[in-house]
Amino acid sequence: MDLTALIAQLLGGVAGGNAVGKGVPSVDLGPIVNSVLGGAGGIAGGQLLQALIPMLTGAGGGDVGAIVGQLVGGGASGAILTAIIGLVKNAMSGPQKA
Repeated sequence: MDLTALIAQLLGGVAGGNAVGKGVPSVDLGPIVNSVLGGAGGIAGGQLLQALIPMLTGAGGGDVGAIVGQLVGGGASGAILTAIIGLVKNAMSGPQKA
C-alpha cells in the first residue's frame, strides 16, 4: 500500500463526492457527509482498481500517469458511493413534501 496512491484516491474521492452532491441536488447529503463518503469511496474504489489494473501501482515512484489514474479512479468511485448512499437515504425517508 502506497501513501501517495492513498492520498490521491482520498482527494479524488472527496472531489467526486462533492461534485455529485452539487451536480445532483436530490442526492446531496451536505458538504461534510459528501466529503466523508466520497473519501471512503475513493479509497475503496481506488484500491479495487489498483488490484485490477496493476499499471496503477506505480504511483509511489512519481509516475504522473499512475497518480492521475488514482485521482480519476478515486473521484469516480467516490461519486458513485455518494450517489448510492444519497439515493438509499431518499428511498428510506419516504415521499418528499413539496
